[in-house]
Amino acid sequence: MLILECPYCGVKAEETELSPGGEAHLKRFGPGSSDADFEAYMFARKNPKGVHFERWRHAYGCGKWFLAARCTATLEVFGTYPAQTSEPPAEIIANIMAKRPAWKGFK
Repeated sequence: MLILECPYCGVKAEETELSPGGEAHLKRFGPGSSDADFEAYMFARKNPKGVHFERWRHAYGCGKWFLAARCTATLEVFGTYPAQTSEPPAEIIANIMAKRPAWKGFK
């Protein structure tokens, strides 16, 4: 079972208490963007085997959105951080690099 710690309320919650929100750190495209940019934003998503950054909502807790770094193959969680963060914090990147030296980096 996947267990994530909400960075806002500090509760360690099982995935049944959370709602997934898809890939994190996407550049949003909306009205006024080209058709190709909007199509890529709406439909093109990474589906990696390995380290992935995701959006989660603490649905049955504080209700806030947050971001998580985890391995999609093993469910290992490298850390969680506030949704307003534009890039993963340095300590999470260091944690990933320590456990996955072959990881090619963020983005």
